[in-house]
Amino acid sequence: MIGQLIHNISAGIIAQITLHVVDPILEKDVKNVVLILKDTLEVDDAAAESLVKIQQSFYDDSASFVICELAPGVEKSLEDSGLLELMNVTPTESEAWDIIHLEEIERDLLNGPDL
Repeated sequence: MIGQLIHNISAGIIAQITLHVVDPILEKDVKNVVLILKDTLEVDDAAAESLVKIQQSFYDDSASFVICELAPGVEKSLEDSGLLELMNVTPTESEAWDIIHLEEIERDLLNGPDL
């Protein structure tokens, strides 16, 4: 779970998160991330596009990346930019973990032995 008081997320912050947090996570066995953005008041377009790319890198690596608890202004901004529909977003942290568990089950079923 990643959550920190960052009120404005820019592409520079996302680059630092990718370098120091995301890349090391993808190298470990436990790979799922819930990003809680309840205290974030603004996400610029470049940062939002980076979040979409980060999410895709998790899915490419058979891992999950879910964003939750978006502030209304951030949600509207992402919706207006057309990026919200590309993101795995839930209203609550509990729902984010539910998504991760369901995706783990789905991956297990898809990668399981043939019957």
